[in-house]
Amino acid sequence: MKNLKYLLLLFIVSSCNAPRATYDYDQNMEFNSINTFQIYPDLKSNLSQLDEQRMLDVLNSEMNKIGFTSSESPDVYLNFYSSSFEEPNRNNIGIGVGGTGRNVGVGVSGGIPLGGSNTYLRVTFDFINAKNDSLIWQAIVDSQFDLNGTPMEREEQLRAMVQKALKGYPPNKK
Repeated sequence: MKNLKYLLLLFIVSSCNAPRATYDYDQNMEFNSINTFQIYPDLKSNLSQLDEQRMLDVLNSEMNKIGFTSSESPDVYLNFYSSSFEEPNRNNIGIGVGGTGRNVGVGVSGGIPLGGSNTYLRVTFDFINAKNDSLIWQAIVDSQFDLNGTPMEREEQLRAMVQKALKGYPPNKK
């Protein structure tokens, strides 16, 4: 029972940092016929040069895992671009002072924030039809990102974002 409490706590803490994704796609597109890709020629990722190279390596690896091959005459171009934003840390500790006197109650409280703000990275992944240059599928992934992480940690964070994005491909047409 004691281990169950720790497991539940670990699950809650880890779920807070998991990437969140939204997906959109062209309903008229037949996705089963798409199997080759190339990185968009005019890529402007807004990532650092090192993070951009990490992202390209991760994308090539993950695209191959889901059955795509890189080609000079692709079915789709894969474009991605990013932005970062900060959210204040919502964790705080509350301190209160109160008193009572017969039928009167008085209280004063305040919150002290714990830690600084959290940095998030938003990456948008676009699949662009190579024949007519139209957007056919898009995933937007938001994830907490440690700008001070080691190169290995940053690569793992980018890999988790790419995996979350590609989890929505091919789309389930309903």
